[in-house]
Amino acid sequence: MSTVALSSAVMTHPVREEQAAALAARLGLGGLARDPEPQGPPSALRTALVAWAARTAEAGHHLVVQDDVAAPPELLELVAGSVDRFPDEALIFYTNWHARNGAAARLAALAGAGWVRAVPEEFAPTLAICLPVRAADAFRAFAAGSGERHDDEVMAAFLRSEGRSGLLAVPNVVEHIGTSSINGHAAQGVRLAVCPVGAAEARPLLGRGWVLEELDWLPYMRYGEGYLRPAGFERDADPRRHLRWPEALPGTGLTEGQVWDAVRRHRPADAAAEVGRLFGDGFADELWIHCLLLGRQADEAARRYADRRAAAGPMGEAGARVRAAALSTVGPAGLPPERRPEVGPERATLLAAYAESAVCRGRLLLGRVAEERGRAG
Repeated sequence: MSTVALSSAVMTHPVREEQAAALAARLGLGGLARDPEPQGPPSALRTALVAWAARTAEAGHHLVVQDDVAAPPELLELVAGSVDRFPDEALIFYTNWHARNGAAARLAALAGAGWVRAVPEEFAPTLAICLPVRAADAFRAFAAGSGERHDDEVMAAFLRSEGRSGLLAVPNVVEHIGTSSINGHAAQGVRLAVCPVGAAEARPLLGRGWVLEELDWLPYMRYGEGYLRPAGFERDADPRRHLRWPEALPGTGLTEGQVWDAVRRHRPADAAAEVGRLFGDGFADELWIHCLLLGRQADEAARRYADRRAAAGPMGEAGARVRAAALSTVGPAGLPPERRPEVGPERATLLAAYAESAVCRGRLLLGRVAEERGRAG
């Protein structure tokens, strides 16, 4: 039983106040943090400052949840248990399926991890985030007077100033609902969690799953195309720029020849043809290559952190469910926003199986690269 003193608040705007009140009542959360200037220009940060100020005097940690989410009744229990384990961390319980942080969480899920260190240069997801009260107070001081309206961008900048980005919960028990956006994100289309699972599957991974701290290079997708984030990219002069995978591949130890050879020899032809018929041949290529590289990096991370994996112990069915959840979202998330609504259950099953075929082949690619390096030496 956790002894954490945890307070909480729900950020809301008058247009969603009824929804926010129902969420708070259902989950046993604290009061509503209302936009203090609802007629003013949209600003999530303006409301976030109210929410972070709502922490109680006796609390050691404060949880802020936005009003457009769904979560299980066990949310506070899961957050408190996570705080027990990581009392000094910023803990993030929802990660978007289409962002770099989403790719990091998906990679971690495939590697068998329970937590992953967030990508430093990207926005910090704030739909459900918990901070130690010291950090909550410091964030308010840091953000006061900011001209930025996006609280997730300011939160990321604050965490960078503290020298450590947040920890992303790999199993997401918090889900985004709806596609409307008060703060201007509606153009991003359907925005869902990267690894959506229930409390039962999340509990063992949050409680004893190992932490993937160093990502090395990271494959991700956006608008139907594959990209790579090089290792240490937060130190680049423009760390938010996007590098297409062929451009960044030379820094990975892989070659385009190896990638396309895997595509020609191992991609399931029937599935590739069907994905191409539905969403275009270019997307079929990009998705399979993205998942090939994702599988390669997941296996490399699992090997690199073998001691942590062993100490955490087997995750059994929970780990398998989180892995399946990660594979279920990679195809829809990789599509352009306007095409995501086309993915019904049957197409989702097709995309997940197609993704898994590439992830499994990527795991073998790691061994092949090592063999070729050995021959070259």
